[in-house]
Amino acid sequence: MTVERTWTGPSAPERLSLLRATRSVAIVGASNNPSRASYFVATYLLSSSPYEVYFVNPRATEILGRPVYPSLASLPVVPDLVDVFRRHDDLPSVLEETVAVGARSLWLQLGSWHEDVAREGEAAGLRVVMDRCIKIEHARFHGGLHLAGFDTGVISSRRSLG
Repeated sequence: MTVERTWTGPSAPERLSLLRATRSVAIVGASNNPSRASYFVATYLLSSSPYEVYFVNPRATEILGRPVYPSLASLPVVPDLVDVFRRHDDLPSVLEETVAVGARSLWLQLGSWHEDVAREGEAAGLRVVMDRCIKIEHARFHGGLHLAGFDTGVISSRRSLG
């Protein structure tokens, strides 16, 4: 079943502005499993971004050597941006929690699209991004993105002959 998309997200300059204004990110649905997208994003944000990163998952206690909190309300700070790795049906409750703690932005990861959540979030004053990866967007705006979607780590003016 394909859902028609009528909501329009922020433009590239608006997403860049959002990322530049962000100081802290809470990853809701963070996982300590290295094969999960949230782990990959967490690793990138911790190593390649200026953000304070917090992990939220009621079933974990530590990820990448950092504490994990059971909810947004239990964080020691109000995060600027809430990055969500949760099932579609969980998104309305994540929105409620995001609004309740006073975060400014809600970011739904690649493959995550919920028009009602986007509209309700905007009506509550949130900046909303859906179906985009914060790692990819940050890297794209900061020169660390290879065409394949990752940083090759190679800095060279020489072309490979192999």
